[in-house]
Amino acid sequence: MKTTKTKRSILLILSNLFLLGIFSTYADEHTPIEAKQLPSKVQKFIKSYFPKTEITMASMEKDFLETSYKVVLSSGAQVEFHNDGEWKEVKNPGGMIPAALIPAQIAKSVKSLYPGTSIVEMDKNSKNYEVTLSNGYELTYNFKFKLIDIDD
Repeated sequence: MKTTKTKRSILLILSNLFLLGIFSTYADEHTPIEAKQLPSKVQKFIKSYFPKTEITMASMEKDFLETSYKVVLSSGAQVEFHNDGEWKEVKNPGGMIPAALIPAQIAKSVKSLYPGTSIVEMDKNSKNYEVTLSNGYELTYNFKFKLIDIDD
C-alpha cells in the first residue's frame, strides 16, 4: 500500500509541475504590435487624451486569462489597457496625467490636500483608483471618490 500511495503522490507532484510549466510559459507573453492593430477604443483614447503625441511602441500581453495592451508615447507617457479597451493604468513620469482623464472629485481632493502637486500616475482596478502624486505620495480612492488610504 505504501508503494501505491507513494506512486500517486509522485504522479500528483509531476502533474502539478507540468501544469505549472504550461501556465508559466503562457503567462506574460509580450508581443510587439503596430499601433493600427490596437483596438479602436484604445486608439480613440490616445487621440482624445494625448493628441499631440505619437505611439512609439505598442504591445499585446497575454496572461492565462486576459489579454491586455501597453502603449508607450513619444512624450514618455505609458498607458495600459484591458482587452476591452478600457484603461487600467496611466503613467506620465515626465509630466502629469491629462486633467480630462482625472475624475473631478479626485482632482479637487488632491488640489485641496496637496496644493502644487500633480498626478503623475493613476491606476483603476475593480475596487478603486490609486493615484501617485509628483511628491511621491500614493492616494487611494474608492469608486465613490472617498479617500481611503495615503501612503507616503
